[in-house]
Amino acid sequence: MTMCPHDQRINPVTGAAVGAGVQPAAGKHGFRLKAILATIVFTLYLLNINAQTTHSTMSNSTTNHQIETATLGGGCFWCIEAVYERLPGVLSVTSGYAGGHTENPTYHQVCGGDTGHAEVTQIQFDPARISFEQLLDVFWQAHDPTTLNRQGADAGTQYRSIILYANEKQKLIAEKSKLAAQQNSFSPIVTEIVPLKKFFKAEDYHQGYFDEHGHEPYCRMVIAPKLEKLEHKKVIQPTVQAPK
Repeated sequence: MTMCPHDQRINPVTGAAVGAGVQPAAGKHGFRLKAILATIVFTLYLLNINAQTTHSTMSNSTTNHQIETATLGGGCFWCIEAVYERLPGVLSVTSGYAGGHTENPTYHQVCGGDTGHAEVTQIQFDPARISFEQLLDVFWQAHDPTTLNRQGADAGTQYRSIILYANEKQKLIAEKSKLAAQQNSFSPIVTEIVPLKKFFKAEDYHQGYFDEHGHEPYCRMVIAPKLEKLEHKKVIQPTVQAPK
């Protein structure tokens, strides 16, 4: 009797044709194949979950610690900003104004000396990587805290040395740090330590000023030498991008 082609079946394991009345010899081979595929799929699923968890842990490593803020003034904010941008653990540095009485002051108003504000930088940092005490250690080295209302050729109350604390803990740390710095200074330190009432962000063209305008005379003659000195002392990281 000739078997009708439609009565033939294909063995899924061997690929051979079998008769209609004969069951494919899948048996153990078919079961093993399904088990292997299921294992592979499950393994890939676990690997994907693990990868997502690792990525989430890494991306949120900073958020596991509360981000803290320090507000410091030590002369022209272009200088202080450039210094703190080169510290590991510092997340952002914003130039602005604080310590005065005028709401939403402009740069020209602050330069006029009537607002009471100082040029300051507000620093967001990860306390797990760098502490407020360490930020202050850099602060004393980044400017001259013994000159009243002046840093070099920059004169005026807006250039005064000032620490604006966010809470009592920062106040105590700042006072202790100032006393320690005084031990290493021949002249009296005149840095103000006052509560931060409000911070006003400076105009956009002030932000990241040295990195954008490193070729300008002030940056080359004032900021660059300060950075080189701190780099040589290994206080800050080397400047990656050379001034234009």
